Amino acid sequence: MTSPAPSADEPVYQDRVYRSPMAMVGGVLLLALVVWLCGDAVVRGTGNEPWFGVAALLLVVPLAVAFTLRPAVYANADRMRVRNPFRTIVLPWAAVESLRSGYSAEVYTEDAKYQLWAIPVSLRDRKKANRQIARREALARKGETDPQLLGQDTPRAQADKHVDELRELAENGAKREGAQGPAAVRWAYEIIAPAVAGAVLLTVLLATR
Repeated sequence: MTSPAPSADEPVYQDRVYRSPMAMVGGVLLLALVVWLCGDAVVRGTGNEPWFGVAALLLVVPLAVAFTLRPAVYANADRMRVRNPFRTIVLPWAAVESLRSGYSAEVYTEDAKYQLWAIPVSLRDRKKANRQIARREALARKGETDPQLLGQDTPRAQADKHVDELRELAENGAKREGAQGPAAVRWAYEIIAPAVAGAVLLTVLLATR
């Protein structure tokens, strides 16, 4: 997946996109369930039930989207754009101090740290990779090899691979003219506003029952 970063004179092509397939599948299923249940209350409910359905939709749908479908990381030769549940952070490579993958994937600037929600760290995946490395080392000490592992790269957890790719892009692109500038953070009001409206409406309905 990793390719050489273009030189400073080359144009920036389509972004690499990092997302969590499991989160997206879970998000679609959750949204389908919420729309089915709340939509039924809106259409068939009596009394205040339709309003409760509307309030639940306004509150739950944005939050479900925020934590499942929205998170993504877009990266090219000049910068990375981190789309987290409630914020979007644009980071020119010159502003990136480091990228790390511990219990979560994170990017550091000189004065801030941002979590990469779209690149979840699986400790199980990492332990599996470490077991494969240990197996290789044990066989190497005996002067043996596993035919199934011949020609394969060193095992790495998926999140660690993604962070390695982003780190390489950062190192290769930091001096590009288009990669200069400070980090920019924008709040996702398209998520926050309807969720707050739903919470307020739900509170009013509960208070006036």
